[in-house]
Amino acid sequence: MKAHPSILDRERSVLLVIDLQESYRGKLANEPRVVATAAKLLDAAGLLGIPVVVTEQYPKGLGATRDELVSHLPASARRFEKTSFSCLGAPGLREHLRELGREQVVVAGIETHVCVSQTVHDLLGKGVEVHVPADAVGSRHEIDYERGLERMERAGAVVSTVEAALFELLERAGTPEFKAVQKLIL
Repeated sequence: MKAHPSILDRERSVLLVIDLQESYRGKLANEPRVVATAAKLLDAAGLLGIPVVVTEQYPKGLGATRDELVSHLPASARRFEKTSFSCLGAPGLREHLRELGREQVVVAGIETHVCVSQTVHDLLGKGVEVHVPADAVGSRHEIDYERGLERMERAGAVVSTVEAALFELLERAGTPEFKAVQKLIL
């Protein structure tokens, strides 16, 4: 039986991790949750062969990707520096996504109402199906997080959770991949 088109498919998906950088340490609401769930997504992407793209907003001033996430990056992950709020403004990122040929983008990172939202809106405008696990994005202020999620969902993004996304990407139980990903969740 063919899955609904908005169910994540590992052959059609890419993981985009936005701006989880050192300078935001200690400044985000629900920061431990956001970092932990982003790490789970990165680990699962590595296990499932899902391409990973990471952006860094002006790393000279805001620092690189947080050390505790770098260790979770698959070797094939691509990093892009940017000064635009939308990731699609990062030099080379649009072309890289086009080369990957994936129609689904799972988005994690910060800030929900700024870089995440603008990226999601731009991707939706290009006809890309965007999934936003609510527990893998964050903002400094709870109201910005909430309004950012609402706005993205109204625009057409699929808002779910990391666990829901991972089970969709797995598709079935009883495989070695299922057992490996299950360890990430439990």
